[in-house]
Amino acid sequence: MFKKLLASVGVGGAKVDTQLEKDRFIPGEEVHGRVVIQGGDVEQTIDSIHIFLMTEAIREANDKKVKEKVSLTKYPIAQNMVIKEKETKEIPFSLQLPYHVPASLGRLPIWFETGLDIPMALDPEDRDNIHVEPHPYIDRVIRTLEESLGFQLRKVEMEYSKRHGYVQEFEFYPRGEFRSYLDELEAVFFLQEHQVEVMLEVDRRARGLGGLFAEALEMDESHVRVVLTKSELQSPQTVENKLRQVIEEHSR
Repeated sequence: MFKKLLASVGVGGAKVDTQLEKDRFIPGEEVHGRVVIQGGDVEQTIDSIHIFLMTEAIREANDKKVKEKVSLTKYPIAQNMVIKEKETKEIPFSLQLPYHVPASLGRLPIWFETGLDIPMALDPEDRDNIHVEPHPYIDRVIRTLEESLGFQLRKVEMEYSKRHGYVQEFEFYPRGEFRSYLDELEAVFFLQEHQVEVMLEVDRRARGLGGLFAEALEMDESHVRVVLTKSELQSPQTVENKLRQVIEEHSR
């Protein structure tokens, strides 16, 4: 009885360790690994085992920006099992990263958090950090903005949007041909298997009295949507032409 009491508060109870085959991925990739459960000093019932894909994001609350943990996806691994005293169980799994998982840019942490749901006990947890590279579609757009259109990536943040939920926002500073027309360019990517939708916010530079009034009234920003298909993304010139066209239309 005393051992059960200790296990209920996490002393001598079951432990969980998730082991991944690798720790670097791109959005949409399959993740393979195994969950290793080590029984404690007493037999315990496990209602469910789940893995959460986690990150951090900024949300505005009471006119302040606060950082909070965000669950992007929940993966059920197993349910209704018993782990005996000192027993070791291994559960292999395969899961797919969602296309909306952010990239590990700007020191953004991304991790898998594994939990055991044990009735009347402190649920054991395990955290495994991963690195997510920008998807090749997104990388193509970023490189085009930087190398062909003269923008410099200045900041990347995970933020909460009332319309779209949690999104990764890329902020660019104009250095080249658009320097005289824009204060900044912000981009949000909505990735799918065969295309990427790019939402651009073009922040025009105030010019003259009319420009100052527009800026004061927050009328100096334009929002534009660009869809690039898989075949278009294979042509750097096509990507450059489409982006240049929409930026020019909304910057002058």
